[in-house]
Amino acid sequence: MDESKRTSFVPLLCLFFLLVAAAAPGCAAYNPRMLFLVKPDPIVLQDHHGTLLTGNLTVNILYYGRFAPAQRAIVADFVRSVSAPATRAAQAGPSVASWWRVTSQYRGGGARLILGRQLLDERMSLGRSLSLENVTALAKAAGHHRGAITAVLTAPDVLVDPFCMFRCGVHDHASAGAHGRARYTYLWAGNPAKQCPGQCAWPFARPVYGPPMPPLVSPSGDVGMDGVVISLAALLAGTVTNPYGDGYYQGDLGMEAATACTGIFGSGAYPGYPGTLLKDHATGASYNAVGLGGRKYLLPALWDPTTSKCRTLV
Repeated sequence: MDESKRTSFVPLLCLFFLLVAAAAPGCAAYNPRMLFLVKPDPIVLQDHHGTLLTGNLTVNILYYGRFAPAQRAIVADFVRSVSAPATRAAQAGPSVASWWRVTSQYRGGGARLILGRQLLDERMSLGRSLSLENVTALAKAAGHHRGAITAVLTAPDVLVDPFCMFRCGVHDHASAGAHGRARYTYLWAGNPAKQCPGQCAWPFARPVYGPPMPPLVSPSGDVGMDGVVISLAALLAGTVTNPYGDGYYQGDLGMEAATACTGIFGSGAYPGYPGTLLKDHATGASYNAVGLGGRKYLLPALWDPTTSKCRTLV
């Protein structure tokens, strides 16, 4: 990694319970004593007045490794649900679209996400072990352009350095074109089913750190994919509100729209407890948002710039 890349602001989706005193640059670190014994100060994300992503925005998805059709459908339905109009099915509970509307409170009025191309790289063209530079190359090869986000999602058996070590995913930007004038945004999220479910699929897996808590039943029945959705949701919110590192974030910690509310999914949340959630009486699954076709999701709280608080759906 060159020095300019090393020192640039790189927004990260941090572990849901990162109980260490120091972390990688750009990732908010939490001292366990401070986390559990001291009431934190109010979170205020500063607007650095850079460009935000607004208007119609295409989300292209590259599945790296083997993803079953049912797993791909979970992700595709989520992206379609983000900017979907109200439906009768969604009236069964708070909608995915109402969760996303919090981003419209940021300067510029937010973005309308549209599902674009879904690409498969089941043969893992760059191997089973990737660096973040490899992720950038995959996003670029997938077909970058203005007005789009490329989401690179990796299968459970794909190693991405440093997946599970301070981060569950990352969003960033790169330049393209003859003179590097065209900027494009991309993100990566890994499926944590085999590598670190207790970190990146919490609360659907027993946490590695913090107060012990029985895992909740995941709404899709696939703990790894529900973890992917949590990461993807947070990264999409961070991408549109801080696409180039000069939008909304807090200081050097890199806290953004969703990472400022890490571990909060419902009202009354505290470390080790995700908050009040809805429960599917037929399956026992916990969720807080309903998408198209009645599909249920658990989505992270988002920081609301109108109240300077984390807004939850339930």
